[in-house]
Amino acid sequence: MRTLVTGANGFVGRHLVAHLRAAGDEVITTDRSEGGPDLLDAEGWARTFAAARPEVVFHLAGDADVGGSWKHARETFRINAEGTLVVLAAARDHGATRVVNVGSADVYGKVPADRLPITESHPLEPASPYAASKIAADYLGLQAWLGLGLEVIRVRPFNHIGPGQSDRFVAPAIAMRIARNEIDGGDEVPVGNLTPQRDLTDVRDVVRAYRLLADHGVPGEVYNVCSGQAVAISEIAEQLLVMATRPMRLVSDPELFRPVDLPVLVGDFSKLRECTGWQPEIPIGTTIKDLMEDCRSRLSD
Repeated sequence: MRTLVTGANGFVGRHLVAHLRAAGDEVITTDRSEGGPDLLDAEGWARTFAAARPEVVFHLAGDADVGGSWKHARETFRINAEGTLVVLAAARDHGATRVVNVGSADVYGKVPADRLPITESHPLEPASPYAASKIAADYLGLQAWLGLGLEVIRVRPFNHIGPGQSDRFVAPAIAMRIARNEIDGGDEVPVGNLTPQRDLTDVRDVVRAYRLLADHGVPGEVYNVCSGQAVAISEIAEQLLVMATRPMRLVSDPELFRPVDLPVLVGDFSKLRECTGWQPEIPIGTTIKDLMEDCRSRLSD
């Protein structure tokens, strides 16, 4: 399979590229950090696709900063929505047969406990500018299938973590603070709101799902990628704290709280399992251990 991965140098992109190559695929990568086109650069994407001629596209590139989207809502919307439109047009015009369009479970918004776990048919109720931008990107994928015949598989991953993740996200942020304290001798670990419960999947399981969907997903359909289990952020923080090499304590920092934090987000991956046979394989304890070791490694480089 000849593939093109957008956002290939990002957290998920690096894991996906490694997985695709291990599976024997021919992989072409593009990322702005390596001189790839800006997501709004239609001519640049046309040149990229004309040179690469991929069969399958994994569209990961975009703005993934949920908290930051409150400060730059317009930019987030343009990058995620208009940028997806640009990539889909280039894929259609240059012979790609299938696009795995990676969205976000944030599109479901604040879901009452009696409506959990979340299935793909749940109403879309965005609570952040980021979530609104991902709804637009999701439906642009659906329109490309219905209106243009481009085989777009729509994916809504729930939270995923693992080695290599940016410390703009909560689990690696806490792990990096612990790793810095181990070096500097500090004993306080600033944290934001620890009460939310999230459906966390190891990124290495997530990318397996993406490739399986490229092979078996039904065009136009949407698939949740998740573990089906809710874990409190406080539990993740405590597990990381136990791994610290010296005594530390968690300290609440109001600056780390978001304007809106969904209390519980947990999904149902039955549709994905029925379509591909996928299910998560890596235990959360293994993921957290690998993340902690990765953060220590990054600080020691």
